Amino acid sequence: MPKYDKLVRDKIPDILDEQGLQYNIRVAKGDDKKYYIQQKLLEEVNEFLVDPSIEELGDIQEVITGLLEVYGWKQSELDLQVLSKRNKRGSFYKSIILEEVIS
Repeated sequence: MPKYDKLVRDKIPDILDEQGLQYNIRVAKGDDKKYYIQQKLLEEVNEFLVDPSIEELGDIQEVITGLLEVYGWKQSELDLQVLSKRNKRGSFYKSIILEEVIS
């Protein structure tokens, strides 16, 4: 039986039940919860790098939503941070590559 030790979406146990599969789960709490959501972010980003698709990007967005909850932040706070940094330092729309700073 494969071992996973990773955060999965909330409906995965229901899906496994429907398939008649046996499994063991636990609910992460506190620092454990932070650790597993951070690991999930790495997993989803790596999956996107291998297969850049809107589906994989959606998975990253879902993890970001989970990170907001785990850290007690609000989407509106994140949106303000994005806008603030965009106003101060710009965005990535122009695809500028910094090759060297000459002193």
